[in-house]
Amino acid sequence: MSISQTLLGLLENGPRHGYDLKRAYDERFGRDRALHYGQVYSTLARLLRDGLVEIDGIEAGDGPERKRYAITEAGLAQVTAWLETPEKPDSYLQNKLYTKVVLALMSGRDATLLLDAQRAAHLAVMRDLTRRKRGAEVTDHIVLDFALLHLEADLKWLDLAASRLGPLAKEIQS
Repeated sequence: MSISQTLLGLLENGPRHGYDLKRAYDERFGRDRALHYGQVYSTLARLLRDGLVEIDGIEAGDGPERKRYAITEAGLAQVTAWLETPEKPDSYLQNKLYTKVVLALMSGRDATLLLDAQRAAHLAVMRDLTRRKRGAEVTDHIVLDFALLHLEADLKWLDLAASRLGPLAKEIQS
């Protein structure tokens, strides 16, 4: 995810302080990986340098001065273009799991053990994500469903790969 584009998008609703941006980011997008304050302020500094945000005001407080940032017309144009551009779908042709299966077969190891262990790891994550859906809000449901559906596709691939281990081993070892 592009942190700079996301912060620009959050600024579309009005000027905010860096602290407020971090809090909004973490609430909406930081479920498993919250932003560090350093990331927020270094990203804001780059956006300011590039003319995509401007300082809308500075407030004195108990600690350091608090700058309020606002999106500029250039920033609005950039976030609009980003939102209108489809994300490139991953083709997954270079994938660690496939590499592990092939290397296991090349070395004479039992790739079934690898696939079984991976299936167990996927199922554990799926159980956790499903548990997190109970009582969650719609925004959480959408992101959790996204993750669950990707894991489900991985499970289908694991089953398919397991069903083809014999022919794959023959092809690799010839």
